[in-house]
Amino acid sequence: MKEINGFQDFVDDLRLAGFTIGGENGEGVFTLSDYFSDKIHWHTEDDDTDPWEWRIRVLDEYRDIAYGKLFFKKSGYITKEWYPYFLAARRGRADLYEEYEEGNVTLMAKRIYDVLSEEKELPVHLLKQYGGFSREDKSGFDNALTELQMKFYVSLCGRTRKKSRKGEEYGWSSTVFCLTEDLFGKEVFDAAAEISGEEAFRKIEKQIYKLNPQAPERKVKKYILG
Repeated sequence: MKEINGFQDFVDDLRLAGFTIGGENGEGVFTLSDYFSDKIHWHTEDDDTDPWEWRIRVLDEYRDIAYGKLFFKKSGYITKEWYPYFLAARRGRADLYEEYEEGNVTLMAKRIYDVLSEEKELPVHLLKQYGGFSREDKSGFDNALTELQMKFYVSLCGRTRKKSRKGEEYGWSSTVFCLTEDLFGKEVFDAAAEISGEEAFRKIEKQIYKLNPQAPERKVKKYILG
């Protein structure tokens, strides 16, 4: 990896690495933040040198990079090349409704999934509205949305702004969510179906130790399996 001095350097290094935690804490495993130079400054709203802005640029400008709560319930990026391996390792051929019946998915997560199955993609404020989530549900809703991202059932797929009754945009941008199947399309799921969970785990594990030979085994396992 080379030193990262701006957004394009980040994208170039991400494609080489294949995946990274989005923030500065790599949990002892791996984050591209370790390659940021002193030219990078968080929360300045400069879309070239503020990593907080890069997540929006990735969603807006690229169709081969996934972003969301992907590692340790924190933000992260995975390239389309590596996505089938994480999909095979985390989800395999599991079906959400089967997982729900087995007690592996919460009711609130199922409710979110039901809405997105019907609507295909929605900004988070409409997802709450269509799903009938109240202010009292905020904590449970946020946790369920993270759960669905970590299990690779739901993904961020863009952003939009709220619209008034006159159709005019206003306020801050709202992140848009979709089913994972609608993020990269059928080809990624076809590729994942050809990979066993064990094979996927070993492939990702090998890449992690290439990126960080000192990564602790326990943390590596959690990084891969969620």
